[in-house]
Amino acid sequence: MWSALPVVHRLRRLARRPARALEELADQSWEIAPAHVAPVPPALSLPDQWERAIAFSEFSSREGDLRKLRGGIDGRHTPTRAFRLREVFLIDGILYKDGASRHLHPRSRWLPQVRVEEEIDRGALYCTIGGNRYFGQWLMDDCPTYPLAVAEGVPVTTAQPVNAHTPGYEAWLGMKPARTAAARFRELIIFDDVGQNPHKHGRFRGLGEKLRGQVAPRPHPGVFIIRGTTGARRVLRNEMEVAERLRDRRGFTIVDPSKQDVPAIVQACAGARLTVGVEGSGLIHGILMLEAGGGLLVLQPPHRFSAIYKDLTDRDRQQFGFVVGHPRDDDFWIDPEEVERTLDLFAS
Repeated sequence: MWSALPVVHRLRRLARRPARALEELADQSWEIAPAHVAPVPPALSLPDQWERAIAFSEFSSREGDLRKLRGGIDGRHTPTRAFRLREVFLIDGILYKDGASRHLHPRSRWLPQVRVEEEIDRGALYCTIGGNRYFGQWLMDDCPTYPLAVAEGVPVTTAQPVNAHTPGYEAWLGMKPARTAAARFRELIIFDDVGQNPHKHGRFRGLGEKLRGQVAPRPHPGVFIIRGTTGARRVLRNEMEVAERLRDRRGFTIVDPSKQDVPAIVQACAGARLTVGVEGSGLIHGILMLEAGGGLLVLQPPHRFSAIYKDLTDRDRQQFGFVVGHPRDDDFWIDPEEVERTLDLFAS
């Protein structure tokens, strides 16, 4: 079986004719959860930290992050919605239907692929382009959408290579997705699940509860998540110094995801009151285990500031704090004294 849609869309793109949104071609749509408005609390930080931020991640901006960190405003969160489409193709990371398309990951080759390997009567797509690229977004966005997909059809994701911890989390969370590189769907359900509304809060917290139910949680001060040199370069030169200081002086547990499997990570993070570490995907291990009233302290590279996780902590009734480091060539350095003084703000 094959489809000419990848070729047609490639020609349309070369002709600079924009593709339509898939949602526009849905023959049915419905609201799963309504929009929500909630107050945004201020972040915890020492004076003059914000002024050290030099540049921002692709998910952030100076103006947007400053609003989040100052707080005192109402956060407006979009509803969760579902859309049903008929005769949809997923080929090499792109969804196609007539004149509409959506990229879920970059194509594997320049020439469009046209071969279709399987047919699925009714699928439900739960993956996103961000979740396919970043482990943190997979765990914070794609995994909470998975239960919605299971309720509607065959839960579908792309056949991308996965993070080393993905199989472990899927096993412990009971996730059994259909991974496909080229499929035709007679019906496909897609979701708009971006808004941090109470329904998404409940699904995310449900993931943590399921994981905690498989270990013996013990209350403890916190975890320090080691980033090291993993992922996009964001190296904290004195990371082990800060981690060991919090271990020795504050009773923190050091977690190194590059050396530990999912059961060990979950056991260490379950019961932690605080999660601390360099901004990035690795923090999601600890965030997922935080309960209401817990806190997240993000050690921010000055050249890649991001407050993306504050959306989660605000939603889940947790505190968010940050310390911004000092540049050291392409890396950065953090004052351990500032880390401890900022932790004291959480205690108060």
